[in-house]
Amino acid sequence: MPTAPRRGDTPPPRTGSSEAEVLRGFLDYLRTSMAAKFDGAPEPQVRTAQVPSGTNLLGLLNHLTFVERAIFLGEKVTDWQATFHAAPEDGVADVVARYRATVERANAALDQCTDDLGEPVPRPRPGRAAPSVRWALTHMIEETGRHAGHADILRELIDGTTGR
Repeated sequence: MPTAPRRGDTPPPRTGSSEAEVLRGFLDYLRTSMAAKFDGAPEPQVRTAQVPSGTNLLGLLNHLTFVERAIFLGEKVTDWQATFHAAPEDGVADVVARYRATVERANAALDQCTDDLGEPVPRPRPGRAAPSVRWALTHMIEETGRHAGHADILRELIDGTTGR
């Protein structure tokens, strides 16, 4: 396996003192870390399973895009397992751009929220109550952090690249 230069780690953010500022700061930090895993990532290795479970690097980012859309924008996902695979015609740049655009839309929805994190996320989803902003932010921090850790390992297996 080729050894790539190690990127420097970016320390966690020093955000404001409110709960919302801290949660959003950490979520954005993880989102940025996740997207950075794709800088210079080679095709087709990004979509090739590197572990027995079939997990692949590009599929992780594709999945996180769907989770962001579901949690913050109210979009319905009928097959979560399918979200772990990018379409064959989607390259790295396509999936990263879609993720970043979704994050922007999610942040715009969060910008509409009040300071009360117990209020529901303002998303349309007939027949299903929206989670609280606190729950949504906490869940996305957990989900993004978990998959960012997977991405760290998968990227290192692909070409030796490490760091945030």
